This record gives sequence, structure tokens and C-alpha cells, in this order.
Amino acid sequence: MRMRPTLNWTPPEDLPPGTTDPEPVAEALGAGGVLVLTGAGISTESGIPDYRGEGGSLSRHTPMTYQDFTADARARRRYWARSHLGWRTFGRARPNAGHRAVAAFGRHGLLSGVITQNVDGLHQAAGSEGVVELHGSLARVVCLSCGAFSPRRELARRLEEANPGFSPVAAGINPDGDSDLTDEQVVGFRVVDCSVCGGVLKPDVVFFGEAVPPQRVEHCRELVREASSLLVLGSSLTVMSGLRFVRQAAEEGKPVLIVNRDPTRGDRHALTRVALPLGRALTAVADRLGVPLDDAREATG
Repeated sequence: MRMRPTLNWTPPEDLPPGTTDPEPVAEALGAGGVLVLTGAGISTESGIPDYRGEGGSLSRHTPMTYQDFTADARARRRYWARSHLGWRTFGRARPNAGHRAVAAFGRHGLLSGVITQNVDGLHQAAGSEGVVELHGSLARVVCLSCGAFSPRRELARRLEEANPGFSPVAAGINPDGDSDLTDEQVVGFRVVDCSVCGGVLKPDVVFFGEAVPPQRVEHCRELVREASSLLVLGSSLTVMSGLRFVRQAAEEGKPVLIVNRDPTRGDRHALTRVALPLGRALTAVADRLGVPLDDAREATG
């Protein structure tokens, strides 16, 4: 289950300190077989905030839970109004140097796979292939009644038609695609139903309180078993959905390396934590390995 995030975790005093030397990351990538696990921090340089960093959205925003979404029509209206506005920002986001570096490492045969906790599709837009979207994708919508999938852009068109002139000013955007709007700003917003059966539509993402599909978890565990090392990029590892793979790698005796400016719950399992901005750190690693960062593909959401 993807648990609701918490604001009250503070790093224990005995956590190993971070470093500003990315050489261990370069060495691991140079050896190949690296499995990459990314979190919200890799997308902050694309204009999408993370949950816990400086200015993180959890200081002002509680993510939607599966229980609230499925039980309360008012919660669904509030979610879709906020998410509809937030989708416009997501649609404009483009891959940054971190995404391009991961794609470049993959093209040069240095990676065994990529798992992302993000739902923004920026790894694929940068050119990474075979990305496992642990928490799903905002680019898809699923009907909770008939199971039909549809593109998010089609839902966006239908919501625009149902809500002409809806353009409130949001206080901020969040990693889950939700925007910060008041209850007053969403009054009157019209939600549309499944065009196939009239059922309730939900973004194809794992809400907090909802379980990650077991087959997806097992696929990720298999990727950890097959990898030579695990490289965590931009994740605080506060929730178990990502931390379990760090623990698995450590139990299997595989090096864990983390690039994250702030301490994480995986630090005690890691060979090192590089406390640098991701774009800067991964660009430096690419330079050391002689891997050029090609331009990203255009996002197609």
C-alpha cells in the first residue's frame, strides 16, 4: 500500500553524512548493470515541486487518498477541478538535465532498468525506454466500473467543454498533478463520467492508501535481483513503495547509491549519498564517463 506521506519524519542523528563527490556514482555506472529508481526530486528542475524539499508541497497540501476519492462525490469534484488545472502545467513541463542524463546512460548500455515513482512521464519524454511507472501515469484515465482506459488529453477536452471559462488562479502545483485551489474556486465544476459505461473516472495513478499492483511490485523486485547496483535519484524514500527496493538491494549485498540533497530513509543502507542538485550531479557524472546528453524528445501528453 502507498501510505499517506508524513511531515514529521526527521533524520536520526546517526545517519551517515552526505558528500558532494559524485565519483562513486560514476564508478557504479561505468561498471554497468545499474537499476535507477527516481522520485519527485528529479522533476523539480522541470518546474514540478517535490513533496518534502525546500518549498515542498506537503507543507501546504495533503494528497488525495483512494478512500476519499471513491467514497465522496464532492472529493472527486474537488480533485478533478484541481487536477484539470494542474494538468495544464504538467503538459507544459519538459525533461531537464537529470532526465536527459538517465536516458543517455540507458542509450549507452549502462543501465539494467528504470523505475520511477513519478507520474509525469518526463523520463519517457527524455527518451528512456522500458520505464516502470511504479505509481502509474497521469497521461491515462481508467473507469472504476468497466476498466476502460482512455487518454488524459481526451478527458481534458471533455472537461474543457463541460466547464467553459474555468481558469482560476492556483496557489501552486503538486507532484501528483493536483493544484492548490480553495473550495470556493471549485464550486460548480462539472465532472464527466466514463464515455463507455457512465462510471466513475480515475487517473491511472496509485493514490495514497491504494495498493501498487502486486505484479508491478514483483516486476520491480525482479529488476533489483538482476541489477548490479541500485541508484536512487531524487527520492526521500519516506514511503515503503520505494524504500522496499533499497532494503532488498542492501539485503542482497548490492551497492545502493543515492543522489538527493536532503537525508533520506535509505541513507543507512547506502554506500553513499551525494548531496547535490540532480541536474548538476548527473551532468558531472556524464562528463566523467564521456556520455553526451542528447536533446530530449518532445513530450507527447
